[in-house]
Amino acid sequence: MCAGNNLAENNRPKFLLLTSSLLIDRIFLYTNFVESLKQSGDVTIWAASMGHDKNSSIWEKTNAKVEILPEVLPIREFPHNYLRRLNEFVWDYRLRLPSRISMMRHVRNKQHTNLLRALKIPAWFLALLRAESLLENNLEKLLLTYPRSAEAEKRLRELQPSVIITTGPFQFEQPGIFAAAKKLGIPTLAFVPSWDNITTKNRMVFKYDGYIVWSEQLKKELHEIYPYTRNQPVYVVGAPQYDILLQNRFYLARAEFCRQQNLQPDLPLIVYSLGSPNFLKEHHGAIDLAARIVRGELGKVQMLVRPHPIHDNAELEDDFEKFAPSVRLQRTPNAGRCLNERSQDEAQITEWVNTFRHADVVVNLSSTVTVDAAFFNRPVVNLDFDSQPGASDQKLINDINHRWNHFKPVAESGGVWLVRNFDETANAVRNYLKNPNLHKAKRRWILEYVCGHLDGKSGERMARAAGEFAELIHSGEKAGNKIELACPIAAQQ
Repeated sequence: MCAGNNLAENNRPKFLLLTSSLLIDRIFLYTNFVESLKQSGDVTIWAASMGHDKNSSIWEKTNAKVEILPEVLPIREFPHNYLRRLNEFVWDYRLRLPSRISMMRHVRNKQHTNLLRALKIPAWFLALLRAESLLENNLEKLLLTYPRSAEAEKRLRELQPSVIITTGPFQFEQPGIFAAAKKLGIPTLAFVPSWDNITTKNRMVFKYDGYIVWSEQLKKELHEIYPYTRNQPVYVVGAPQYDILLQNRFYLARAEFCRQQNLQPDLPLIVYSLGSPNFLKEHHGAIDLAARIVRGELGKVQMLVRPHPIHDNAELEDDFEKFAPSVRLQRTPNAGRCLNERSQDEAQITEWVNTFRHADVVVNLSSTVTVDAAFFNRPVVNLDFDSQPGASDQKLINDINHRWNHFKPVAESGGVWLVRNFDETANAVRNYLKNPNLHKAKRRWILEYVCGHLDGKSGERMARAAGEFAELIHSGEKAGNKIELACPIAAQQ
């Protein structure tokens, strides 16, 4: 019998939640998701950030059993990883997703070795034969036979969860745990953690038993790009992490927030939010705007530069120190720590919420903070140009704003001010400071398009979805049909 099918007959379901990112930690720690889920069953969390002393006190507040994520080994390079790359190329040639083709052309082609590039020839041929599903199904079988986490298998046998909720199906660690769960026949529910993942990330080779997404748009994309999901439960719940922005307990008065950030509460505040420095070199745009502020070109204003909380390593201090006090660099206690060791305490969450709540204008380059700002009806200036010297990524940025599946509708919605150079950036900021309600209706459209639900109860809906999924698995029914959960390896032993 598959271990996962042995759902409690007289006992409550056991839910196992996986997290390997601080953006998911936010959901588990600061929304109603975990507390709501505990009404349906017992909850255990495996968190990558748990095994570090600085985070232990953070996780204590969940009132759930929290353990460190098991160790997961890398995929074997040959043949496993090369076949995975081949599979991605085949699907890229078949689907021709603008986001993926753009990334291949502008980024990945420059990074790939000659051996990886050579895979494109058989990939093109397999795509021509429409063999993508056959390849992926066999690749999944191969990857399931390669154990990446003996520790996960051992602990899963001991815990015997009714359902595993993975929140990183596109990440490195959690698919390795999924393979152990699949071996034991434990049902898995995959949460797609962001609105860009389906169209920009590498393939989900493994097939989960159900899915949770933010919006109807994401459900549509999931069905188009992963056709087999049309026969699986897919729950639309909203964006749980944004529930936090609607919680008054995290709100600070403007004077207190400005005091904490060494800002002046009576001056307009421009927030310049940066993305990952591993992708685009965005800080040059912030440096130019900082220099203009110091020269007085925008009047009496101030600017707060916010590094990406996952990627900040305190490397920008020297760049912005000279612009003080008109310009401040926001600092994070996570600077310098490994990515999956990072989490956020209540003080950091409060800082995140109030950074956008008290911003008068937000400047960024095509990132999710556009949504953060829109929740507080803050105007957004969106760069449509490469601010680094030489502008070597200009074509990529053009594609992000005007071709990429997830961001093109937002960039061209009229809810953000697209700017093509430094002068236009300064002009857009000045105009928004004078008329902050400009484009207000379109900003609301962005929220509805990206998030779907905007009532602050997405975490509760996510918990209900997990509870319904557990009941569905337990009853063995799906629209009147029995759900078959595969145990491909266990059956061989």
